[in-house]
Amino acid sequence: MYYRSQFPRDPFAELDRLQREMQETFDLSPSIRGLARGSFPAINVGGTPRSVEIYAFAPGIDPASIDVQLEKGTLTVAGERKEVEVPEQATMHINERFAGRFRRVITLPDDVDSESIDAKYRDGLLHIVIQRKQEAQPRRIAIK
Repeated sequence: MYYRSQFPRDPFAELDRLQREMQETFDLSPSIRGLARGSFPAINVGGTPRSVEIYAFAPGIDPASIDVQLEKGTLTVAGERKEVEVPEQATMHINERFAGRFRRVITLPDDVDSESIDAKYRDGLLHIVIQRKQEAQPRRIAIK
């Protein structure tokens, strides 16, 4: 987390920061390689020779409200994060916690087995494991 003054001393530095944030917001990538920072939930995608593994960091969400779908090589994680109740007397100065509906879409490699997928949610972390097809598995070749 970084410190951001509510009263900037240099208006040009503040305009530069705003321009960078706007560029990051619209700098989307259509592939598995990544999306703009600030998307919710934050996602890590990696793999092993036997599987593709996706980690979605989604604290404070009821697992029953998360919808995971795999269709035609595209994985979709969608759901809703409820708004935190703030007492009437409280004054909110900064609110950086995302609330509302979300949807993340990830294009998967062609060698995944759509019938072999497992999703687990624990302590705010959604872990999705998709096995690779048997013919894509590494194997040792005997030399004669």
